[in-house]
Amino acid sequence: MRVLVLGAGFGGLELSTCLSDAFGDDVEVTLVDRNDAFVFGFSKLDVMFGRALPDAVRHPYRDAVKPGVHFVQTEIRSIDPAVKRVETDDGTFDADLLVVALGADLDPHATPGLTEGGGHEFYTVGGAFAARDVLAEFQGGRVVIGVLSTPFKCPPAPSETALMLHDQLVERGLRDRSEIALAMDFGRPIPPSPDASAALVEAFEARNIEWHPRTEISELDPARNVATVRDGGEMAYDLLLAVPVHRAPAVVVDAGLTTDGWIQVDPLTFETSFDGVYAIGDVAAVGTPRAGVFAEGHAAVAADHIAARIRGETSDVQYGGRGICYLEFGKGRLAMVDVTFFGDKRVGQLVGPSESLVAEKAEFGSSRIRRWFGREWAAVPA
Repeated sequence: MRVLVLGAGFGGLELSTCLSDAFGDDVEVTLVDRNDAFVFGFSKLDVMFGRALPDAVRHPYRDAVKPGVHFVQTEIRSIDPAVKRVETDDGTFDADLLVVALGADLDPHATPGLTEGGGHEFYTVGGAFAARDVLAEFQGGRVVIGVLSTPFKCPPAPSETALMLHDQLVERGLRDRSEIALAMDFGRPIPPSPDASAALVEAFEARNIEWHPRTEISELDPARNVATVRDGGEMAYDLLLAVPVHRAPAVVVDAGLTTDGWIQVDPLTFETSFDGVYAIGDVAAVGTPRAGVFAEGHAAVAADHIAARIRGETSDVQYGGRGICYLEFGKGRLAMVDVTFFGDKRVGQLVGPSESLVAEKAEFGSSRIRRWFGREWAAVPA
């Protein structure tokens, strides 16, 4: 049995690990990704704000040695879901079962002015690592953190960025001559969790961080350092940190897998309309936030259904829509949001913020590297 997994983020790594645990060398799992290493989303912020070194947060896929799993670094050129065939720069891959876990691509060109010097995106690995130098050289002024479209990956990250930037500017003695503003087209910072959103808004107020809800930046004017808001208003800035427009990868759209921009799946099993084709993570329209911890949850359920199918059985495991995420509140304090999206009603519980959750978040990262890559890891302080 040949299982082809496209994408080696949270979802692809967890699903291939689950199948390796279940079948070892008895099932041929091919894991494909264009990148040579995995980086946690939170590690990008650690590097960006000088808390970790870039090399310390990269996890090369060559280290992920699992029975039955073969990793191929290559560019995917086309997907034929009807026959489960994928064309890549390294040749053609045919599969009995296909899993699309390619995440969401970022499209900075979708916002006029962004790639012409109007701002700095910090959501890609390269963008976040480059922003480290941008922030280190910043000497004060007005900073606007702008979310340029919804939905977007890791909803807490823009708020974390605002709070971590405040701390950095305080440490550098620049906060009294700087302003920080956060703009996104949500009514609250983290829509699924009113408690977490209220705590964040309170933190913004305490730090004199401007919060601009229901505000989407549509265009940047690099010559004037002005952002145009979709309702016609303007926001001046000296430095703009951008969360670019998110889209399904073009190769997924070209394959005819998407409806309304994303892959429609059974939200309980992650099966698509094509037999033997599954989609998990950010590329799938599931009804949960686009974040690694949810992709990991998708993967566990999809893997159970795939394993049952390989055995000639059926699975009654269903996805419950639960996930946790950690929020940086600055000053060495973290909060945790535990939210469930499916069932009778959405439930979101806030724990913290407190210093006691720092070790818990560290173990969250370490445990995944231990499971997926078979080694111990802790980010090396910069």
